Amino acid sequence: MPAQQFSHRCTITGETALDALAAVSSLPKQRLKDAMNKGAVWLKRPGTHRRLRRATTPLLAGDELTLHYDAAVLALVPPTATLIADEKAYSVWNKPPGLLAQGTQSGDHCALLRIAEQQLQRECYLVHRLDREAEGLMMIAHTSKAAAALSALFAREGEDSIHKMYRVEVRGKVADAGEITIELDGKAALTRFRLLEWLPEQGSSLVKVELVTGRKHQIRRHFAEIGHPVLGDPAYGSNNKDARGLQLKAVQLDFSCPLTRQPRCYFLL
Repeated sequence: MPAQQFSHRCTITGETALDALAAVSSLPKQRLKDAMNKGAVWLKRPGTHRRLRRATTPLLAGDELTLHYDAAVLALVPPTATLIADEKAYSVWNKPPGLLAQGTQSGDHCALLRIAEQQLQRECYLVHRLDREAEGLMMIAHTSKAAAALSALFAREGEDSIHKMYRVEVRGKVADAGEITIELDGKAALTRFRLLEWLPEQGSSLVKVELVTGRKHQIRRHFAEIGHPVLGDPAYGSNNKDARGLQLKAVQLDFSCPLTRQPRCYFLL
């Protein structure tokens, strides 16, 4: 079944979300409950526009329900994310490749934000992103205060920002160390790298990368620009296909915590 959208505007206070959606979509109620639980249903009423998960929620006159039904999305099984550290106000996770940072309008069960919310039973706020195809460390805030402070930290650039390190495999042999300063989207961008290992059999280099600025897809675009695209990158570079997928892993977050003023370092081997 192709993706479909069903909408309902409530005129009678008290009807349930499940009954309303069943009437407009003709889908089985069990399938609708699954779609709601996975974040495919949205409720719009004055002052709010949010996902609606509870099938028995009574509607108010004027409420608008929208179901973004995509059977292919709802059938996906999320890869397993690993909790690295629980600092109460925030948590740090190892996001596997294939897992979204946050959901789409068609669902959020394959998103780290929702998985963390279910596992920790706390509010979850996104403070930065990691590409769906990429693997590695991601931080999630659990209070509005932590979300504001950590978002500001990730937005900063320079020595008082968060230091983000990646392990990346790129096509060809790169220099022992270097900087890439090619502008991206009309803005200054700086990527530093150091060669960890030359892999002659694969014709590739394993490099440690420090992301100094935070432009969209910066590492992937920068290495493609200098002729050493990231292996397995579906969007940038050529002759860099890899059956293993995107060879980019966020391996270290090093910063002064804006909540405790204490140094923090999280890393993956």
